[in-house]
Amino acid sequence: MRSGARSTSGPRRRRWAGTARLACFSLCRFLSLLHTDGLKPKAQSQKSGVSPARAAAFDILLRVEREDAYASELLHSVTHEKLSVRDHTLATELVMGVLRWRSRLDEEIAAHSSQPLAKLDPEVLTALRLALYQFRYLDRIPHHAALDESVELVKRARKRSAAPFVNAVLRKLTRTVAVSEAKSPLKPESGLSGTPATSPLLAKPPRSGACQSVGVDSVKKLARELAHPEWLVERWTREYGLAVARAICQYDQEIPRTAIRLRKETPEAELEKDGIGIVPGELLKSARRIASGDVTKAKAFRGREVAIQDEGSQLVAAIAASGARRCAGILDCCAAPGGKTLAMADRDYAAKIVALELHLHRARLMTNLLRRAQAARIWIVNADARLLPTTLLFDRVLADVPCSGTGTLARNPEIKWRLRPDHLMDLQKRQREILESVIGQVASGGRVVYSTCSLEREENEEVVEKVLAENPSLGLVDCNDELNRLREAGELIAEPAGLTRGPYLRTIPGVHRCDGFFAAVFEKLPEPRRIANRSG
Repeated sequence: MRSGARSTSGPRRRRWAGTARLACFSLCRFLSLLHTDGLKPKAQSQKSGVSPARAAAFDILLRVEREDAYASELLHSVTHEKLSVRDHTLATELVMGVLRWRSRLDEEIAAHSSQPLAKLDPEVLTALRLALYQFRYLDRIPHHAALDESVELVKRARKRSAAPFVNAVLRKLTRTVAVSEAKSPLKPESGLSGTPATSPLLAKPPRSGACQSVGVDSVKKLARELAHPEWLVERWTREYGLAVARAICQYDQEIPRTAIRLRKETPEAELEKDGIGIVPGELLKSARRIASGDVTKAKAFRGREVAIQDEGSQLVAAIAASGARRCAGILDCCAAPGGKTLAMADRDYAAKIVALELHLHRARLMTNLLRRAQAARIWIVNADARLLPTTLLFDRVLADVPCSGTGTLARNPEIKWRLRPDHLMDLQKRQREILESVIGQVASGGRVVYSTCSLEREENEEVVEKVLAENPSLGLVDCNDELNRLREAGELIAEPAGLTRGPYLRTIPGVHRCDGFFAAVFEKLPEPRRIANRSG
């Protein structure tokens, strides 16, 4: 036993000595850091070479690319809530700008890259897009700052070996941009100088003049100049004509002005007191548009006296609740994020509203939103609208179904790069299933409002026509009549005739200064009329 103990004592002493040397080295290293970097956090941050705004924009763009996430949600997520106002404004400008103009950026990068873009790592391509967007569209950001930080972003993303390639491509691009600037010296100012000085609402169109319609006389040229997939532009031209297709594309490339809905009569004075510039809405009496300032910092917004909501969305909610009897039962079957739900509740404080949402996390977010808004008469249910967990009958049903979102590309530009033509029929199948399901929950004489934020016929008119053909218990209500009713009540300030296409509500971005919405109103026919319909 003793001999065994002696035989292990040597290795133990050697291990202890090694541990001591390691501890001594670690202590020395700690003291070294303490006297240099440890006492200079700001210098260390500057040494990394990447501003918080560009780092956030880079990370968000990668997540949009890899995870099919939505940029607007990521920009307002907890992860980036600690950004300063200036950094958040610049990050928003960079993210949305890159997504809006992606095809134009890629075309120019490809012309200067020795590698096909399809072979580039996402981190490398994203860094190139970010720098080129700043070269081309943000006048007051020095080219060298955008270039250097994009090289650092690649290193930060552990793609250090690609840094020389990124540096070389961007240097070529700076020379090309300098030549084009010399030929076109007149450029609108973007309001940015390294970091933005004002709200992103004040950003100007790109310096290249791409938002100008002059000379855009073909689908292919229109798609290229205004950075849209050609197949989408071709569809819109076929459906609405080239002039309207051009208006849609131009609107998509601009920063949309924020619209709000006044929940009370008094908030305007409070908003102005908080430095928020407002102008009247273009469709509804209760709508306002933000001309300047950040409304989310205003007391009236924090107190839930106003709600941020696109005017097209406000109009759909107004039609859905229009003509409903007091204390009506309302079903909102695809309710998140809850803007239309709250708008319907505000129109009738006695209404009982059931709001369905398929995704649990979105249902929880909506619960928090509506609780803060003191909307106590709304019951939120986490359920699939295709499998309704109730046998109750409702006076009004809003089916604001999941859709392609092609009417919201100004706010969600990433959609245009994800969407494929074959997606539309898949969406139509789901939309019809939802609509067929909720029809059974409507009381006799009750109404269903079917709505989307899509510009595509497959998701709109085709769904309505197929459901009507298969359901003799339904009649179609002309939206012109509903809009005239709102006009007579003083709620609608726009001319009803400019908001419809046939019997349907139809707002078009660029034609109207709001997102593109479609709505159709169905009515559940009383029994005698149903029999007459079948016989006639």
